[in-house]
Amino acid sequence: MAYKPSSDKVLFFTAGCLTIFGLVMVYSASSIEAFSQHGMSSYFFLRQLLYAGIGFLLLIYLMNMDYRRLQKPKWIVAMLVVSVLMLACVFIQPRVNGAHRWLRYSFISFQPSEVAKLVIIVFIAAFLHKYESEINRPIHRLLPFGLIICFFAGLIAIEPDLGQALCICLITTILLFVAGLAWQYFAGLILLTIPAFYFFVVRVPFRWARIQSFLNPLHDPLGSGWQTSQSLTAIGSGGIAGLGLGASKQKLFFLPEAKSDYIFAVIGEELGLLGTCLVAFAFLFFFYRGIRIVMRTSDRFGFYLGLGITLMVVLQAFINISMALAMMPPKGIALPFISQGGSSLLLNLLATGVLLNLSHNNRQAE
Repeated sequence: MAYKPSSDKVLFFTAGCLTIFGLVMVYSASSIEAFSQHGMSSYFFLRQLLYAGIGFLLLIYLMNMDYRRLQKPKWIVAMLVVSVLMLACVFIQPRVNGAHRWLRYSFISFQPSEVAKLVIIVFIAAFLHKYESEINRPIHRLLPFGLIICFFAGLIAIEPDLGQALCICLITTILLFVAGLAWQYFAGLILLTIPAFYFFVVRVPFRWARIQSFLNPLHDPLGSGWQTSQSLTAIGSGGIAGLGLGASKQKLFFLPEAKSDYIFAVIGEELGLLGTCLVAFAFLFFFYRGIRIVMRTSDRFGFYLGLGITLMVVLQAFINISMALAMMPPKGIALPFISQGGSSLLLNLLATGVLLNLSHNNRQAE
């Protein structure tokens, strides 16, 4: 199945470069841990390479498939049902790091919340395509729509994975704003976040400790502030040009989740300010190309679908980078295309395939 030249070649190249760069950084950040745990320094790299290969095959398939098929009700219902079943199945799996987030078989693991994000975006796009003019009808349209979103976000939050649930809520809010939801409903949404914040953050000791360490990261550098202090140490140690690829010291069991949640800190230590700026620029460029495609899309389903996908990738990148720089409390959000994690890489490549499909089936992005 050949690559279609009418798709956005620049976006394809950007996603490819981010993925290849991610493979290099995953190997650099995980080789010591992989050898210690599995006796093979390339263990996590090879797993990520497998997911990257599968992801690009699916990307090429999706960019050649007409995205409009996704808005058919039978597809929407099927995807929602499958997502709910997968999210429910994680609760019968053993806990990993105190959470039910993964479906596992042998050395393969998968995070259903990643699938749910993309499914929710497809659902929102189809809903707004059909009912955009009626979005301010609170009983007939807004209430059932809100219940479905809250159901999915709630299932993910009780895994617990509040970061992914927050991403879904942020994307939904922005899409509703673009669709023209009245301001009074946003005011009501803000009021609803107060009890949600209390029950999901203030009443949960480890989350409240993260908030406190975020407000004062050096107050408890050996306890709740350990992740933040080690991340800042890594980034600060890199200077302008970095210590050199593979030369990170913080990844030697000082920086938690160096290969995944905090891989941006390893990039800062090894490649310095120049490396981190290039990564940030790559995501800004992804955002630019995504919005360019969205603005040239001729139908509202494609418009909201492309916007949701672009926001999904860029918001996750913004949250992950902000977390590494102590601009936000620690959250389990991967850096798209770069962090170790097959589920995240697969879904971001799938989503990029849909975005490239938009650029082919509507006005050319080139």
